[in-house]
Amino acid sequence: MPPKVKNPTLFEALIPIFILIGFLSINVWIFKDDSSYGSNQVALITAAAVAGLVAFRLGYRWKAILEGIVSSISAAMSAMLILLIIGALAGTWMISGIVPAMIYYGLDVLNPTIFLFAACVVSAIVSIATGSSWTTSATIGVALVGVGKALGISEGVIAGAIISGAYFGDKMSPLSDTTNLAPAMAGTELFTHIRYMFYTTGPSIAISLLVFLIWGFTLDATAGVNDVAAVQSAIASKFNINFWLFLVPVAVIVMIIKKVPALPALFLGSLFGAFFALIFQPEIVISVSQSDVFSGKAAYEGVMRAIYGDISIATGNKSVDKLLTSGGMQGMLNTIWLIISAMIFGGVMEKAGLLKRIANTIIKSANSVGSLVASTAATCFVFNVTASDQYIAIVVPGRMYSQAYRDRGLAPENLSRTLEDSGTVTSVLIPWNTCGAYQSGVLGVATLTYLPFCFFNLVSPFMTILFAYLNIKIRRLDTKQEEKILA
Repeated sequence: MPPKVKNPTLFEALIPIFILIGFLSINVWIFKDDSSYGSNQVALITAAAVAGLVAFRLGYRWKAILEGIVSSISAAMSAMLILLIIGALAGTWMISGIVPAMIYYGLDVLNPTIFLFAACVVSAIVSIATGSSWTTSATIGVALVGVGKALGISEGVIAGAIISGAYFGDKMSPLSDTTNLAPAMAGTELFTHIRYMFYTTGPSIAISLLVFLIWGFTLDATAGVNDVAAVQSAIASKFNINFWLFLVPVAVIVMIIKKVPALPALFLGSLFGAFFALIFQPEIVISVSQSDVFSGKAAYEGVMRAIYGDISIATGNKSVDKLLTSGGMQGMLNTIWLIISAMIFGGVMEKAGLLKRIANTIIKSANSVGSLVASTAATCFVFNVTASDQYIAIVVPGRMYSQAYRDRGLAPENLSRTLEDSGTVTSVLIPWNTCGAYQSGVLGVATLTYLPFCFFNLVSPFMTILFAYLNIKIRRLDTKQEEKILA
């Protein structure tokens, strides 16, 4: 017979949260941008241990808690596998000259004045086409960071522009998993959700683009002009730069559009990169393999080193050398460690009912449509912070609030829009969330460094709350919808 467990009090549910916030604050103060390289992982596991003690006090046995942890980690396994493949792809795309070619040609068409605006627009287009902000960052995003740095722009602002565009595209794409998940949880149709979501998403991205455009005009248009020529010269001196190299990223994007799952598509992309490296950059492969002549052994060793380990292409130009580096699969291990630690914490909190207890308290304070939407947005953000996963931040609040929205006579697309405007977009702003850890690892920019410049992600939750309080585009249930729900 299973043991009888008690429901947690609000104070008990908040104890692990307070412990986590305390440790994280100390870590940021002491370790600053390096806090995600070990100290935050320890903080998450320590907070998970505290949550486990609370769970024991409520009557949960170790076996049940462990099942919650394993289930939570399993939910993030796909993300961790993708991270490993992204590391391999980054390595082979570096030695093949794909990323250097993107930087080289990007410097021809972009300048500081339009770069941030263009980076946001391009990222949005690619993300709409692929349905994945992660794929966007791992492909065009990596190249844009390199171009922006070469133009002398702060890496935090560059990453903010890329992430703003990528998350707009992710939300508006019918190929996106979260864009399909949100209406499924709320009980509405996919394209109804997308059309309705554009009312709040459109103004949010417009504000972001305007800020990036104005920001660009404050930058010196001639900044980095001399450096650009030096960067291109340094790249051309080491790599065989040509347009054939773009066949690989185009192939990956086509596979994603054709609904090939991300993992095999990216894996094939890394293999194509290795193949192109052997064809176009044999000298680079020899250099990476630390051999003197090109041979079968040198080719194998060079490709393998690029896939799994640290590589750096020396050009004699220090600023360029910083761009031409990759950590391979090995470089993603710290991010995976962070994700595992976060999911351990989220698993214990979910299993013991601590997250649900916190969310239920928030629901009780919602007395109007505006406060209900604000409560939903706040709950999504809390789950992104505590459960460390955007899917949980969509699924759990979606289940919790669906009845409350129906009781208020609100159409389900109100809920699905709020889930995306708050759950999807804020996940990337949390350093220990799977999305924040991923974007930081792929773009090579600390989460807290790019956070202030992710204007779209920061504006979106407030935009959906503003629309609710002003009663703008708040759709009510009609007779047919009510009959469908009751059936």
